[in-house]
Amino acid sequence: MTDFADRVVVVTGGNAGIGRAVAEVLRDRGAAVHILDRDVERPAEGVTAWRADVTDQDEVTAALTGIGDREGRVDVLVNNAGVSLVGTVEDGGLEEWQRLYDVNVLGYVRTIRAALPLLRRGVDAAIVNVSSCTAACGLRRRVAYSATKGAVQSMTRALAADLIAERIRVNAVEPGTVDTPFMAALAASAPDPAARRAGFEARQPTGRMVEPREVGEAVAYLASPWAHSTVGTVLTVDGGLAALRLTEA
Repeated sequence: MTDFADRVVVVTGGNAGIGRAVAEVLRDRGAAVHILDRDVERPAEGVTAWRADVTDQDEVTAALTGIGDREGRVDVLVNNAGVSLVGTVEDGGLEEWQRLYDVNVLGYVRTIRAALPLLRRGVDAAIVNVSSCTAACGLRRRVAYSATKGAVQSMTRALAADLIAERIRVNAVEPGTVDTPFMAALAASAPDPAARRAGFEARQPTGRMVEPREVGEAVAYLASPWAHSTVGTVLTVDGGLAALRLTEA
């Protein structure tokens, strides 16, 4: 597919997990893909990597300035960089909670602010924010992470209202349990890693975790020039986790 030919895409946290899959999907569809990440070692083939920590406005602005100097514009911004914290409301120090908000919420704000001048020059410009199913369904021991992803969803709708007059569409994707290196590490840290992984699979009504590329394809739809009427939407890709109850009535 070449529906992203001649389009300029920026993906934060684009060197691993969901972000890498998004970058690969959009690259395969013809886009010129730039990723922002703290780790720029061995990026996906055909992708341009810029070192930037989304908690540092100067680094983010410098990376976007470099992209603008090279490309002249940005057509699609995918906000994906994020961190997690496993625990209840009593777990984690306040500095850990503040870091979650600094990365997962303010990281998106910093990148959008730096990208907007380039998006205003873009063609069929779009912003896609990566949220999480934890924003819509209560999962145990995810209270801090859930709070940040709920903020992302609310921010997405408000941004969509602010920017639609400038023809910049804003949407979000809401993945379920995605088979990423983070989930692999979480399983590996359990006393019985195989059982822990089986539990992650079992909590999805489909019986398996979401593949990162599935999320990438959902992002591609939201960012596509063909999705003109999709605005302020949260697209769920969660294997039925939020909506389905498979027990008998």
